[in-house]
Amino acid sequence: MRLAVFDCDGTLVDGQADVCWSMERAFTRAGLTPPDPNAVRRMVGLSLGVAVRELAPGLADKQARDVTEFYKSSFRARREEGLLDEPLYDGMADLLHSLHADGWSLAVATGKSDRGLVACLAGHNLTDLFVSLQTADRHPSKPHPAMLEAALFEAGAQPSEAVMIGDTSFDMHMGRAAGVRSLGVSWGYHPPQELLESGAEQVVDTMAELRAALDQAR
Repeated sequence: MRLAVFDCDGTLVDGQADVCWSMERAFTRAGLTPPDPNAVRRMVGLSLGVAVRELAPGLADKQARDVTEFYKSSFRARREEGLLDEPLYDGMADLLHSLHADGWSLAVATGKSDRGLVACLAGHNLTDLFVSLQTADRHPSKPHPAMLEAALFEAGAQPSEAVMIGDTSFDMHMGRAAGVRSLGVSWGYHPPQELLESGAEQVVDTMAELRAALDQAR
């Protein structure tokens, strides 16, 4: 058994533009000053409620709930209007199909909602490649290992047979907490040095490097 567990935003797809827009819209609708987009990008990967608290730790409970709900409704409306743009990183589709064809089991562990992840994968015709989809709707936020542990269970894999692939320190810490080897990708939202300091065995710059690192992890 070989299991590759991918983060979504910042690893499979580049959804930062819509995340930043929706967060700015949510704070504005709540009558609050929007956070800096760079700060928002750093929170991608966390569960939404946790991200809002990290961005504005002084918010009252009701304000935090309002921002969270405004974000969800803004993001959903953007998708329904056909304005959502979550492009796959170049070469990712080919990599996933190649891994699948070579006998790898594939999974996703993401701070997205179930609805968001399903829509994202379906939009890229990738749904059938994955044996396990784990989201923030059913688990504590990263870096808690629950999502990764659930992916291992559903795939029937042991931690020693799996690799976590992500772009943030949250992903690397989650892998460490679950006893799973972790690989960082440099095209996402946290810098390579931070990924290495958080437990990444290696940080790759291209899809070819990622494939080679996965082959070495067999």
